[in-house]
Amino acid sequence: MTDSSPYTPPAIWQWNQESGGKFANINRPIAGATHEQELPVGKHPLQLYSLATPNGVKVTVMLEELLALGHSGAEYDAWLIPIQQGAQFSSGFVAVNPNSKIPALMDRSGAEPVRVFESGAILLYLAEKFGAFVPASGAARAECLSWLFWQMGSAPFLGGGFGHFYAYAPTKIEYAINRYAMEAKRQMDVLNQRLATHEFLAGDAYTVADMAAWPWYGALALGQLYDAAEFLQVHEYTHVLRWAEQIAKRPAVQRGRMANRTWGDPASQLHERHDASDFDTRTHDKLA
Repeated sequence: MTDSSPYTPPAIWQWNQESGGKFANINRPIAGATHEQELPVGKHPLQLYSLATPNGVKVTVMLEELLALGHSGAEYDAWLIPIQQGAQFSSGFVAVNPNSKIPALMDRSGAEPVRVFESGAILLYLAEKFGAFVPASGAARAECLSWLFWQMGSAPFLGGGFGHFYAYAPTKIEYAINRYAMEAKRQMDVLNQRLATHEFLAGDAYTVADMAAWPWYGALALGQLYDAAEFLQVHEYTHVLRWAEQIAKRPAVQRGRMANRTWGDPASQLHERHDASDFDTRTHDKLA
């Protein structure tokens, strides 16, 4: 369906009505806290405040991968931030991330807490803190960081662009869907060509670049994003699909995808993670 209503932008935009769509209740043109509420603090060095959206999954995957390597300092509490209820606008959350977006991390392992926000920044911070999943120098590091920041710059067109207009907008606008479907497919082709000649995005090694891209593009290739697999013909991107399936088999990835998840199979939902045993004892099916 095409939006046939003519629209002429006014000289000055004013916020006088909800935008409509799935996230209308939390959209607003101003920053800052809407209410006073402190964030909880658990027992581990790292305190994560998140939700299992693709951006949230990046960080829980990274933390689980670090723990799988034996980095005990990567133990973490994963606190649930239900964004559709506006929890990201609490005074405590805004103090950790003034942009009011998940995920946000507080590192309390040192004398003074360190806040880190933006998923790419968190991945890089953790990689450098533990000396894992990012090359130390040279061309390999440059390649890894290039793909990490490619994902950070590209995914908004997949999520806020294609995903919003295809799945969440209150009306189906042909121009917008066509525009962002074209870009989503172009991005998948970028990845497909890269992965045709390399096992992982940065080369032969699994890195933060893969952890950043997999929750978005891997989920899309596996038919787990926006119900758009047929529409975008994702089966055509055979090298992306190989990569997506390979990473999906990693136990740390499977655990990371469960943390802070509140939808889907109850056995795949671990609303909050405070101990490694929680994956076996506190999933939603068991608590129910």
